[in-house]
Amino acid sequence: MNVIDEVPVGPDARVYAEGWQSWSPTTWYGAGDAAHRPAEHWQHLMRFRPGRDLPDTGVQAEGLLVVDPGDGAPQRGYGVRDARTAVPTLRAEWRGDRIVVSADDDADLVVESGPEAFGDRFGAGMGARTGAADPGVWCSWYHYFEQVTSADILENLAAIERERLPVDVVQIDDGWSLGTGEWTRPNPAFGSLPDAVAAIRDSGRRAGIWLAPFTVGSRSSVATEHPDWLVGPAGHNWGDDLVGLDLTHPGVRDYLHDVFGGLRDLGIDYAKLDFLYGGAVPGRRFDESATPVQAYRSGLALIREVLGDDAFLLGCGAPILPSVGLVDAMRVSPDTFHEGGEDGSQGLRGRMSLEARTWQHGRLWMNDPDCMVARPAFALRDEWADVVLAAPGIRGFSDRIADLDAHGRDLVDRLLNGARP
Repeated sequence: MNVIDEVPVGPDARVYAEGWQSWSPTTWYGAGDAAHRPAEHWQHLMRFRPGRDLPDTGVQAEGLLVVDPGDGAPQRGYGVRDARTAVPTLRAEWRGDRIVVSADDDADLVVESGPEAFGDRFGAGMGARTGAADPGVWCSWYHYFEQVTSADILENLAAIERERLPVDVVQIDDGWSLGTGEWTRPNPAFGSLPDAVAAIRDSGRRAGIWLAPFTVGSRSSVATEHPDWLVGPAGHNWGDDLVGLDLTHPGVRDYLHDVFGGLRDLGIDYAKLDFLYGGAVPGRRFDESATPVQAYRSGLALIREVLGDDAFLLGCGAPILPSVGLVDAMRVSPDTFHEGGEDGSQGLRGRMSLEARTWQHGRLWMNDPDCMVARPAFALRDEWADVVLAAPGIRGFSDRIADLDAHGRDLVDRLLNGARP
């Protein structure tokens, strides 16, 4: 890496380091703050940038790094000019009364002020999709997880209708199919996906669905039947090692066209696309001239083409800067909690990055702060509600509506009606 700047700073100096993808730690760091590090290799693959080592000292950013000198001098932001082909890695290190900034040897950067100025310039240059009204969303995930059924969807749809909740989208999350790499095989335990989608649409709402189209399990039918479609390791989940798909391979592209064409034909026009980082993992691809970023964007562009320009695409676990212009919204933090954390024991995992990335809303896309969880069994519901209500973007909640008490219902009403603290 090359040193590109040395900034005189005061004791209150801070550095903003943008992470690689939705779940990557993103925040402002002071001189004494320890940089976030993965404890395991699979965590690096799933939360940081695969193929890029982290420095022993200082902080690392992907595509955007901002120095606030802390002495009244203007912020200095170092941001990528364009992210259609590549995203440079940047680093900052405190050395006495200076912060030394370095970047990849071939980094093409623009120096400007803070993240807001970067967002205005970069979003416009990448054709950011902004301006849509923030939708109200009910999501199945944080109550039902992978055990959701069509009956659960219909029960909550009926409650939304009965209680006249201003919900625009009913999103069916993980559990409707047999899983990553098995998208063409519905889960018999779920019941009828077509019937659930038809009921949602008949209610006048958009039917949303979750899937992880660029990442497959190593034991899935896609991986075992088509080893030539695979690129490289992408972490571990669902009891299986994950592998990224080669989005330049004709077979993969035909497969994705069929999957999303089938969903489109059901009437689905809202898609939460998760684990998208798998499309940009390093490795050999069918198109040897394509960079990982180019391959990733080609896959997103294909989904956009199949579902149509009017479809709403929500990225999650997605490379941040390369997604601009192709998605309507972006999850800007990790999941609030995982299975087993319904009592609040896992804390609020997404708060740090969510608050740091507030500036992205309306500049790069619509932010997704993740779902409010308002039922009384979630011990942190009021603390999390304060965070979600203060955040711009999608207004989503994820409870079995019948489980909401009066206070939980009040929180949901405030969320859906656009209340802010």
